[in-house]
Amino acid sequence: MKNALVLQHAPFEGPGALAGLLRNRGFCIQTCHAYLEPSLPTPHWDLIVLMGGPMNVDEDEKYPWLAPEKDFLRTCLQRGTPLLGICLGAQLLARCLGAPVTRNPEREIGWFDIARPPEAETHPLGRHWPARCEVFHWHGDTFALPEGAALLASSAACRHQAFAWGNRVLGLQFHPELDAASGEEMRCGCYQDLATPGRYVQDQTTLAASPERFARLNQTLHTLLSPWLDGLDAH
Repeated sequence: MKNALVLQHAPFEGPGALAGLLRNRGFCIQTCHAYLEPSLPTPHWDLIVLMGGPMNVDEDEKYPWLAPEKDFLRTCLQRGTPLLGICLGAQLLARCLGAPVTRNPEREIGWFDIARPPEAETHPLGRHWPARCEVFHWHGDTFALPEGAALLASSAACRHQAFAWGNRVLGLQFHPELDAASGEEMRCGCYQDLATPGRYVQDQTTLAASPERFARLNQTLHTLLSPWLDGLDAH
């Protein structure tokens, strides 16, 4: 049995369909609500998953748990612990790898395509990804690409949508883990983000979508993550 730690940063941003994928691959999952815990577990895990959240990675004074989590992640990076970051989680990984996290030119909230850039077509992971697919987004910030990282996906609103750093660190700006239930939790938890319209901000009805749309998203989750997880098993 392999052990996976899920670090959650908000009550409405859990692992969703990702939990089922990991369990099917033999992982026992422990969830840590980092914003509530006085300390983090030890970094000895077969996989650590960093979920999203509405905060910026550098708001240490407003969110005192951010600084110790970044120290924890730097230790994990030094140890070679496999790390998967989603949205805020990807931004935290980029920041701990020395890249800045800034406001994206556009807020991106809703169902939009990501595309594989030409440089990812020959990457060991990127070549297994579809050339284009629809995913769910909810973010206003973006990460710069860390030194030595490979860009795997972009969107019309945000160039840096996914990166791999070596074969054990993967950052996803978008949300492939959402199912209908966790998508509803996010809509309720972040509804204030919809008050200001934008070119890439969809309305509540479009965000809710249909069960079929979330089912396709969960298939995309398997398509994107299975090659990376296979690579972890091979090492």
